[in-house]
Amino acid sequence: MAHRMIRASGLKPDEEKECRSGKEQEKGRIVFLNGVTSSGKTSIVDALQDREDVFFYVVANDLFEQMVGERFLRENYWKYLSEAIRLMYHSAKLYSDMGKNVLIDGILVEREELRPHYQTFTEITRDNPVDIVEVACPLEICRERNLARGDRYETQSEEQAAIMAQGIRYSLRVETDKTTPEECAEKIVKTLFGEREGRQE
Repeated sequence: MAHRMIRASGLKPDEEKECRSGKEQEKGRIVFLNGVTSSGKTSIVDALQDREDVFFYVVANDLFEQMVGERFLRENYWKYLSEAIRLMYHSAKLYSDMGKNVLIDGILVEREELRPHYQTFTEITRDNPVDIVEVACPLEICRERNLARGDRYETQSEEQAAIMAQGIRYSLRVETDKTTPEECAEKIVKTLFGEREGRQE
């Protein structure tokens, strides 16, 4: 399911002005949902956005891929996608610097074009509060989901799992074969936000 994109910058005019002014404020939390394709990340994003007790802006690989023209993707898909992914991380940092919570729907794979992917992400966001959530699902179930979706190829999840970054420091793990997206969202909010008010607008 594709996320709706509201503004190219993602920020309201008054928020952009405040960012340029350099006004200091508490930074928003960056929550990275990391998992292979068809592991259930986007369903969790939707469940989180349906909640009333917390508010997130969302950035996702699919959204940033749409920013690249089809001709360029056909010419050199990973060159341009890798650039878009790095820009996505800088965008997430901007949201956080503005005091906004942001969800990243992505995957920390160590392809040649992205390497060192995990290190690059941590360096970009080193001054921001970051939690990485492991979205886990057995690969055989991901394979079945890929076939059912039709827009993924059968072994895509397995290939991604083989090149997943090593040594990722996860804040928590959710298992989408055992719990619903809503239950995963509940665990994420309770673990990362506790009793604190998470809603920011």
